[in-house]
Amino acid sequence: MLLATRLFLPGGVIMATRTSNESKFSFSAASRAVATAMGSIWAFFVAFIVVVVWAVTGPMFEYSDTWQLVINTGTTIVTFLMVFLIQNTQNRDSRALHLKLDELLNAVDRARVQLIDVENCSDEEFDGLELQFKAAKKRLVKKGLAVAETDGISPVAPVADDSSVTRANGAGKSP
Repeated sequence: MLLATRLFLPGGVIMATRTSNESKFSFSAASRAVATAMGSIWAFFVAFIVVVVWAVTGPMFEYSDTWQLVINTGTTIVTFLMVFLIQNTQNRDSRALHLKLDELLNAVDRARVQLIDVENCSDEEFDGLELQFKAAKKRLVKKGLAVAETDGISPVAPVADDSSVTRANGAGKSP
């Protein structure tokens, strides 16, 4: 059973904290640790050494079917398990990224808050949003507030000083 308390920090920040009743084993934590370890140079060297040892022992086992089955079975099992660990890590990273973007959309006064749950849109809705953003970019290029794409590298365009923009909390540029 996952139990957590919420800690309210200054500025409205909410931080989840573990309680003593929460299990110390966490599949997400284990997935992150394994994914980090398997992505290291040391894991590569270990895998490389295993393949070299397997290849060197080929003549000793006369390149038998069993010799080939050892490497095939080992790599299949490792790959099968790593798919789930990496997917868990990717899901967590994606969720965290979406929450961070949602927070930014929520914090910016002129942002469309309808985009907060954009990851749940249909493909047709994505196509419509993409067309809206392309049209908005064309308008900004015409106004000189954005630079049209060049050879794949878009230089930074000067930002117009818009002193009329203020944040919801009253902070902003003053004239």
